[in-house]
Amino acid sequence: MCDVITIGSATMDVFVESDDANIVSVSTKNKKSEFMSYPYGAKVEITDFTSQVGGGGINTACNFANLGFKTSAIFKIGNDIYSEGILESFKNKNVDLSNIIQNPQESTGFSIILVSFQGDRTVLAHRGANASIKKEDINFDAIKKAKFLYIAPLNGDSTKVLDDIVNFAKENHVKVCFNAGSSSLKKGFNYLKQILEDAHIVVMNKEEASMATQIQVRPDTREEKFSEALIHPDIKDMFKKLKVRDYQVIVITDGGRGAYAYDGKKYYYCPVFDGPVVSTLGAGDAFASTFCAALGKTKLDIGRALMYASVNSAGVVSAFGATQGLLTFEEIEKRLQAKPEYTYKIDE
Repeated sequence: MCDVITIGSATMDVFVESDDANIVSVSTKNKKSEFMSYPYGAKVEITDFTSQVGGGGINTACNFANLGFKTSAIFKIGNDIYSEGILESFKNKNVDLSNIIQNPQESTGFSIILVSFQGDRTVLAHRGANASIKKEDINFDAIKKAKFLYIAPLNGDSTKVLDDIVNFAKENHVKVCFNAGSSSLKKGFNYLKQILEDAHIVVMNKEEASMATQIQVRPDTREEKFSEALIHPDIKDMFKKLKVRDYQVIVITDGGRGAYAYDGKKYYYCPVFDGPVVSTLGAGDAFASTFCAALGKTKLDIGRALMYASVNSAGVVSAFGATQGLLTFEEIEKRLQAKPEYTYKIDE
């Protein structure tokens, strides 16, 4: 029996950084977009290069285990050089791998991460086996014995198992944290609502929440200072649409602006915990899984849980690799003690 079982993707991530990369901004009447570019037709020198394991299933399992939870993971890989690297990486992670799915007929997920000098990244992703998790692949008995199920974003045909997983968890009184991915969101709100109804904690970034609810944050109405209006009214409307059960806690992250949460009575705002930014890959996984873990640690103190999540996310972005900067609860608390001025705010 484990405390937490996670299900999500598993990839081998190759990080590539080059001083020759450019950030190009393109503006139209209605929007502004930024692109990473390299000289066309040129041989570009690599400044830095490293390989790490990644994917939501791996990142969150490593985080839960690092925070002291008995953790098992469900993810799907092939039988190739990349799968060997993934399995090797778990030797000292204290994660139960007895429930993973391995199919030699499929390739393991693989990503090339192009890192910019600003610390952000562009990901070239090959989903591989991540996109083909089937109902018969899953050890439902393991889910039944867990206290908590964390669902990281699933890709492609793997989203078809979502209904079965959350329904089974609900029937067996297993609490669910759902971190929605784009493949699920593209199916529309009526489909998503079926999943939301059985989830105790739901975490999305602002762009995902906008896609799910079809509510846009209007820039012409954004208040200039958070001290005057902590949370944009359009984000509050997102919360109200996403919260379909009384017992749910909904979280929306907003990049450098911080994160918000809603429990049906109060809105919570937590700023970003300051720190160096090396790579943002894995920050969302660290935030969402730490928030879920910290709710128990803090006895359902939502604001405090947001702070824990922000600190751990800051630890991840300070290192090169999605699981390299993960902190323990003790390390998180020490960092908070060192910055007593850092706190959350409530907007009722």
